[in-house]
Amino acid sequence: MEASVVKHPVAPIIPSKEHIYLEGPKSRGYELAFAWRVFRQFIKAFRTLHFVGPCITVFGSARFKEDDPYYKKAEEFGKRIGAMGFVTMTGGGPGIMEAANRGAFTHGYTSVGCNIRLPFEQKANPYLNKSLTFEHFFVRKVVLVKYSYAFIIMPGGFGTMDEFFETLTLVQTKTITQFPIVLFGREYYRELWEYMEYMATQGTITREDLNLVLLTDDVNEAMHHIHAYMQQNFKVKPRKRKWWLFEKR
Repeated sequence: MEASVVKHPVAPIIPSKEHIYLEGPKSRGYELAFAWRVFRQFIKAFRTLHFVGPCITVFGSARFKEDDPYYKKAEEFGKRIGAMGFVTMTGGGPGIMEAANRGAFTHGYTSVGCNIRLPFEQKANPYLNKSLTFEHFFVRKVVLVKYSYAFIIMPGGFGTMDEFFETLTLVQTKTITQFPIVLFGREYYRELWEYMEYMATQGTITREDLNLVLLTDDVNEAMHHIHAYMQQNFKVKPRKRKWWLFEKR
């Protein structure tokens, strides 16, 4: 007797309305409108953040709750970033992002969030002095990097990995200045770090590339690493306020 096979309906990989992409590029009008929307997002971000001051960006998962140790560590980072004279910048959502913003905001320091519009409506956290919401991830990532002089990568998922490796690639290729990158969470990132070391043995990266990242579990070590770099390479220069597109302070 043959075993019967129960077939379940397969959900479409992408919504049916998007199948038009199989025809190739959209119309010229559509592409122009898309380019215009992207341009408007950039200009809005530039206007909003022009006078915000130098930032340090904290990346991490949106899924950690208040009682998680990593949430507490991110909150401490926000506080310490502000005390060092920098603005805390995050992706503006819950979890690690909220914690870092909260640490800055509740201690009277400037806190900025660059949120993303998602199908499940990720809401901006309440600990923000300035908040932006983007339609596209690539625009958001440009802004998260553009205004920052150091990057702290807390434990996270696909999005955090994307942000970490894109930032690391920009530093590695000297597309941006060799700003400090801190990978926080030795146990969480242990196997990732081992694989990065394997990449070095295979010659796909150099051994020196690993020096672009500090792997640590210690907030003090992380902040000392960032502070030492800032003292060695930068001086604070007050920005003259020249109003261009009616930016708000």
